[in-house]
Amino acid sequence: MTALAMVLDEKVLVLNRLYMAVRVVSARRAFVMLCKQAAEVIAVDNGSYLNYDFETWIEIAQLQKEFEPAAHSWIRTPHIEIAVPKIIRLFGYDRFPDKHIKLNRRNLYARDSNRCQYCGGHFPSKELTLDHVIPRIQGGEHTWGNLVCACVSCNARKGGRTPRQANMKLRRRPFKPKRNPVITLRLGRQKYSSWKAFLDEAYWTVELKD
Repeated sequence: MTALAMVLDEKVLVLNRLYMAVRVVSARRAFVMLCKQAAEVIAVDNGSYLNYDFETWIEIAQLQKEFEPAAHSWIRTPHIEIAVPKIIRLFGYDRFPDKHIKLNRRNLYARDSNRCQYCGGHFPSKELTLDHVIPRIQGGEHTWGNLVCACVSCNARKGGRTPRQANMKLRRRPFKPKRNPVITLRLGRQKYSSWKAFLDEAYWTVELKD
């Protein structure tokens, strides 16, 4: 993946017209909405926020580059340098955020912090599997409370048995998170600290959509 592709894949928080968080999209998608004048940039500064249309955001890039270059990721072309916004607001969208937390591979990996729940090792997502604690062949359900991350080795060792039958111990009992686990992970990074102004307890279940 090229450096430009990596920057365009960074995540941007999307607010509805009422300044409520509704989703997270890629920077690529955010720039499309800005170019179509369907959204504006929201910049958080010392607890307050400023609104910029896309043309103004481009115009202030030189000041950002001079005074806070490390605070942004940058899109660079032969003709322009522009900071990737962290937050945008839609002009014509009033819907409320979806509070349902989807049971999917991405959210399960985030809940378990990419750690095998048997050996405790930390692995890249491509080297992890999902394990039914009580196997499906023994009546186990496909639910938050019965699914955990497992490395390939531990999953193969456990096979179609329960942890007790395989003489293996879970590091932590699986659970359904109260907040979207992917968002929770991002909020722990300084890069996304500005999101906290719009992500109170009621809106931490925002869905991730590319």
